[in-house]
Parts: sequence; structure tokens; C-alpha cells
Amino acid sequence: MKAVTVASGSSETPKTEGPEERPEPGTEAEAALGTADADEPDPASDPTPDPDADTDADADADGGPDADAKAATEPGSDTDAAPDPDEAPAPADLEPAATSIEPDAAVREPEAKPVAAAGADGSDTPAAPEDTAPEDTAAEAEAEAVRPAVGPVGDGAETGEGDTEEVQDAQDADAIRRLKVPGTAPTAAPDDDATAPEREAESEEGSADSPSAEAGSTAVAPRRAPSWARGEESDAERTSKFVGLKPLTTPSPAPAPAPAAHPRAAATATAPEPRPDAPREPAPLAQGGGAQPPLDLLAELTNTAPPQETPRRTAVRRVKIWTPVLLLLAGAVGGAQLLRPLPAPALVSAASAHTLDGQFAIPWPAKGQGAVSVSGAGGVGTFGEQQPVPTASVAKVMTAYVILKGHPLRKGEAGPDIVVDEKAVADGTSEHESRIEDLTTGTKFSQQDLLKMLMIPSGNNVARLLARWDTGSDSEQAFVAKMNAAAQELGMADTTYTDPSGLDAKTVSTAADQLKLAEAVMKDEVFRSVVALPDATIKGLPKPIYNNNGSLLTAPGLSIRGIKTGSSSAAGGTLMWAAYKSVGDETPLVMGTLMDQHVDGPDPDGANSLLLVKANSKKIIEAVRAALASAPVIRKGQTVGHVADGLGGRTPLVATQDVNVVGVPGQQLRLSLGAGKGALPHSAKAGTEVGVLTVGEGSGAKTVPVAVRDALAEPSFTTRLTRLG
Repeated sequence: MKAVTVASGSSETPKTEGPEERPEPGTEAEAALGTADADEPDPASDPTPDPDADTDADADADGGPDADAKAATEPGSDTDAAPDPDEAPAPADLEPAATSIEPDAAVREPEAKPVAAAGADGSDTPAAPEDTAPEDTAAEAEAEAVRPAVGPVGDGAETGEGDTEEVQDAQDADAIRRLKVPGTAPTAAPDDDATAPEREAESEEGSADSPSAEAGSTAVAPRRAPSWARGEESDAERTSKFVGLKPLTTPSPAPAPAPAAHPRAAATATAPEPRPDAPREPAPLAQGGGAQPPLDLLAELTNTAPPQETPRRTAVRRVKIWTPVLLLLAGAVGGAQLLRPLPAPALVSAASAHTLDGQFAIPWPAKGQGAVSVSGAGGVGTFGEQQPVPTASVAKVMTAYVILKGHPLRKGEAGPDIVVDEKAVADGTSEHESRIEDLTTGTKFSQQDLLKMLMIPSGNNVARLLARWDTGSDSEQAFVAKMNAAAQELGMADTTYTDPSGLDAKTVSTAADQLKLAEAVMKDEVFRSVVALPDATIKGLPKPIYNNNGSLLTAPGLSIRGIKTGSSSAAGGTLMWAAYKSVGDETPLVMGTLMDQHVDGPDPDGANSLLLVKANSKKIIEAVRAALASAPVIRKGQTVGHVADGLGGRTPLVATQDVNVVGVPGQQLRLSLGAGKGALPHSAKAGTEVGVLTVGEGSGAKTVPVAVRDALAEPSFTTRLTRLG
């Protein structure tokens, strides 16, 4: 009969088409295969199935490991020697099984013949088969588990169930043959829990089907294990790999209970002798001629293909890649921003000017140009087109300014002696100009005496003498250069000096420029004391000197204190004046200039024009003095500006005092914020004084401290982090 063997794989695996894979020539597997082919009966020549063969097949299929073991250890048993005549099935009963098995004979693997008989000494102990591969054992266990228990054929025939059982046996055998098809990939993983008794029973399965058993031999040789059981299958047959990461030293678990055996087989079978399980060493699976490390093999078995690319996975991957980069970049930028120095805070005024309540109109003349200002309050107004015109003797104010700047004097100090030269004596005899007569060469006069001769009677020859003395040269041009330089420093952009006296018509200026000079020179106490004199007696002069501005200086109720008159045919009448007015506890100085005043008709040397300019100036002085009043400008606690931190932050500033200014109605006062005594801080408590508010212009301008209304704080973290520029 044919012994049915089980290959590793699943019963659901389709049969492999194509040529059957045979072992290599010359090997024991090929010899076994040849023997199996020679012993295989021809179905065509012997159509009647052998009852003994069917009985043995059923016994092998249904008896389980215990029946196989019993058959291997009892060669003389009835099961293997000869069939029982009373229980032998009729040929007709076995016909369906033979019919269902034969169509698959073409794909059946040749049976493996026993490769070892009983021992030479007649012992009935079969040769121990080689350990089967884990996957083969698992496949056989699976086949045994699904094979139903079949009773005696005779009983089945008697009860009417024999045909069903035989068909079922044929289907089971067909499934087993399908598992044996070479090259078919199994679907079940190797069962590492197969026990040693099960493997022994499977390896000795062929002992009951051997020719010796059919002939009644007393010694039954175990069937030679197939190549798949010996672990010699080819790469094409191998469908799975077992790799032990550590030696298998634990004993195998107890075998699973066998299915119900045939009654006769159960009666005759005896339990196999227990044998200790030998430690199993996993066969190294070599690839490329050598075994790989276990961890590498495990990685090969567990590695999986990457998941399919989707927009969501792409987006997640990009987020994972770019998020650390962006965070690092943001951290670097943020750190650089925080380490940048803070911009310097600045004071910003809420308004640049303040206009006093009311209206006032200055009585300007019909012709010429003029300008008026109040010390501290600033300019009151201007008149006429501010175009450069000849200054006449008003130019001597710049000469005195340069001399006092280069040779300053204290109050009551006479200063150094200056020697009169021949040129000064000669110039004293010139006609058509103002001069100091009766000078003698070599006479010495103090600096203060010469300043009086310059400003009171307006001596042209003294102006030239001071110019030569200042520069130490015989020419006045070096001194004229100093005059022009001083004019530029004072912002007198429309002024040009060509001589120290102003006799030259090319010395020109405007009323506004000359007002700037008046404000600067009147700060000098020595100068103020000189120009306020209506006359003076100088030692070394034969007679007193008188001021050309005497009528105004002595005018009652006007408090006029200077400054300088000028007249010529080209310039007409010019006047720079200063008057005081007491308002409350303050006495501001009112200053003004009036130029280009010409009378109609003949005017030799501008004498009549000089009278005109003084009259017009007196009207202006009287009107301005009458309009002067003290007016409130700033109140304590009033918001006057803010502190800008340079990053958009603002802290309000408030005045700490009231501010009143003396001015005329409608006058526009300039407002400006400046730093206090120290540098402007980045942070300060509420109420801290951080700056000064200036109201008006000039030396008499009012100032008031300003403080932060709220606490001054440095820019916030977010502001510093997001700053631009």
C-alpha cells in the first residue's frame, strides 16, 4: 500500500503545476524516491484495492501517534500482519475511496520507502528517525487535528455509514496529499510546540505500511524520513525560517491528547515508551554561504514595507522635519532680538507752540522793515519785506560784540589801554561822517572808554582803531572777517559786513537779523551799561560826548536803554532799541529794530531820516509796553508730552508747576521739551522728573520740570522680540 506523508503547508494551498521537483542524483533522497516509484502499484493493472492497505491507511490516519507507535513496536500484531476476515470490507465498499484518491495521483509525491529495517540482531526496535523541521511537525499536527475518527469498516457497512466515512477518509487523504505537493508554500507558521512523541510517531508512520508488514514479517523497519523531515529541503521548498535567539533548553510540553482510535487499534495499541527530549538546536539558515547573526535574521523577518504615501503622511513628515529647524531659527532670531540694545528714549512735546489769548496789532510805519521781540516770550512780530538793506552806524553793534567777545570785561572794569595811532587822528578830520575829533597820536584810552566813544557819539575812526588793535594789523579786513563769522554763528543769514563802522553802503542786513544781534549783545552787562548812557565825559577828550539816541533815552515813562542809531543817504534812518517794562515781579526787556526809514525830499547824510526812525520806533515801544501782560500758559498736572521708548511705547508727561509768561495778546509762544540734569532713563517710578519744558525763547524763557504720570517701564518681552529695524 501507499503511505501518505504530510508536507509543511496548509490544506488550502493550491497544487503547484509544472514538473515535479526531484532530489539531486546520488543522494539518499533520490534512492528512496526510486524505491518508492518501483514499489508503487499500477492502478490500471490492479483495479481492486487491497483491503489490508485500506485498513492500514485508516489505521494510520485515525489511530494517531499511539497507533503508529504501537505498530512500530509490535511487528507481529494483527493490525500489521494480516486483516481479520470478519472485519475486512467488501471491495465495493472501498471503491469510492479509491476513486477519489486516484485522480490526484499525478501530483502525489512518491512514497518514501523505509530506509532501515529491524536491527540485525532481530530486535524489534526501529531506528530513530531524524528530527523533523518545526514546520513539518506543525503541518502534520494540523492534518491530524482535522482528520475525523473512523470506526471499523465493517461496522460502517453494517450501519449504513461506511460510505460516508470512506469518502471522508478519501477527502482527508486528498488534503494530506495536497499538503505534500513540493514547492507549495504553506500558510501556517511552524509549530514550535510539537512534542517529541508526536515527531516519533510521524517518523514511524510508514512501519505499518511497509511490505514486510504486509508479508507478515516480524521485524518492521521504520520508513525513511523524507527530505523535508530531515531539514534538507531546497530553498524552493523552504517557506519559513525558524531562528532561535537563544538555545532551546526548556523541555517540550506534553503531547496533545490523540483523537479517538479505532476500537481494534485501541485494544491492541500500547503506550510508547517515554524518551527524554533531547535539546533541539535550530538549524542555521545560511544565505550566501554563511549563517547570519540571529538579530539580523530577526530584522529580516520583522521588517515591513513602508506605508503607502498619502497627503496626510506627507504633511506630517514635513512638519516633523521642518518644525525643529523652524524652532531653532526662531530661537536664534529671538535671542538676537533680545540681545539688541534698547533704543534711547525720547521726550516728545504734545504741542510745539502756544498762542496767548487776545489780539494785538503793532503800529508799524508805512515803509521800511522792522521786528520786535520780548525777552523770554520770543518774537512779537515783524514788518515789511525782510530784504538786506544798508545798516549805516548800526553795524558798530557787531564791532562792539566782536571786541567784547574777544576781550571780555567785567562790570566796572576799564580794560587794557589802547594807543591812538596816526590813522585814527587823520580819520577824525573827515567830513560827512560821525567821528571823534581832537585825538592826539600816542594818547592812551582804556578799552571801556573807546567803547563809549564807539557807541555813544558813533565815532567811525574809533571803530577802525579797535579793529586794528584787535587783529594787531594795519588793515581792518581781518576784523571784518571776524564780524561776518560772528553773524553766521548768530544765524544772521541775510547780513554782510564790509567795514567796522557801517559807512560803506555794502554793509547790509535785515531787521530780523539785527534783532538777533540785539538779543545776543544785550546779554553782556558792560555793553548794556554803555549803551544806556545819554552822554559821557572821557578823560583825555576836550569835551563830553553825547548820545544820538538821547531823546529816546530820556523819554519819560518808556525806560528805553539803548541801543544804537544809524543814518546815511543810502540807509536812511535805522534804529536798534531796547526798553524795559515791569509786569508783576518780572521786568522783561522789549527789543526792536526799524530800518530803511526815508523821508520825502532832500536828506543830506540821512539826518532827517534819523529823526523819522526815532519817532516811528517810539510809537512801537509805547504800544508794546502797554500790551505786555502776564498770561497763564501751563498748569500743574497738565499733560505736556510723553516719553517714547523707541519701540512704540509711550508714557505721559505732566507739568509739575504752573507757568505764566509775560507777553502781548495773540503772541505765539514756542514750546520745547528737553532732558533734565541727567540722561533720560529707561524705567522710572510714577512722578519722577525726567525732563524740562521750555516756554518761549531767549535767555528769559520760562522752564518747568516735567514728570512721568505713570511708571516708566522698559519695552515688554514681546515688543523686544518682535521689534523691526
